[in-house]
Amino acid sequence: MKVDLSGKVAIVTGAARGIGRAIADMLSDNDATVVYTDVDLAGATQAAARSPGAKAMAMDVTDEARVRDVAAELMREHGHIDILVNNAGVNTLKHRVPFDQFPREEWDWILGVDLNGVYIVSKTIGAIMRTQRTGRIINIASIVGLVPLRLQCPYVAAKAAVINFTKSMALELAIDGITINAIAPGSTLTESTKSLFYGDNGQFKDSVQRMLDHVPLGRPGRPEEIAAAALFLASPEASYVNGTVITVDGGWTAGYTRDF
Repeated sequence: MKVDLSGKVAIVTGAARGIGRAIADMLSDNDATVVYTDVDLAGATQAAARSPGAKAMAMDVTDEARVRDVAAELMREHGHIDILVNNAGVNTLKHRVPFDQFPREEWDWILGVDLNGVYIVSKTIGAIMRTQRTGRIINIASIVGLVPLRLQCPYVAAKAAVINFTKSMALELAIDGITINAIAPGSTLTESTKSLFYGDNGQFKDSVQRMLDHVPLGRPGRPEEIAAAALFLASPEASYVNGTVITVDGGWTAGYTRDF
């Protein structure tokens, strides 16, 4: 898929690896100037090095002062920010337990990154886009924001909130020429899901087939397949798409059952 993003400046959070890296790479491949941001600066630097004209910046999405500093630096360099992809997110690798047994500190950490981080970055970049009277914001949610899974209540709560926050922003910012949409990936083959499901030593590898039995395509997604949806939403051709959620899950939620 090729679109013309020449002259556009894009910022992608959580771009050191996985879905974020694939999105940043694809935007760069389509001639956008891309800023790979991540708490892991070394990883972001390594990822950005493969894309001509790209740069890496350290950014914790929960640190509002740092987010403002990054935005200010980009405005000094480029004078505009056209595309924001809120991809940075976390989930528990330690606890898969009922909500009443879930540790409060881990709840706060997951909601802090997955929901508050989207708010903080969108607030900062959205204000710039309002002044420009143009922009695209793309939030990476999850199918668990549409249909909940068991034993990961903070992740489910955060992603459900991101979906409705996306729609709320879309209502408010359209008047300023800004579109806001979300993508809800299903299970996607990344470093994180390998450690949970798909690797030989995956923590929950014994339940992988039971999960995939509910995915009509019978396999996990690839990061590049999620990135293609983001590229479409960033493209000029998506100028009338606003406040929607594109589900990229192999059909999992089309016939969803709560066996998993």
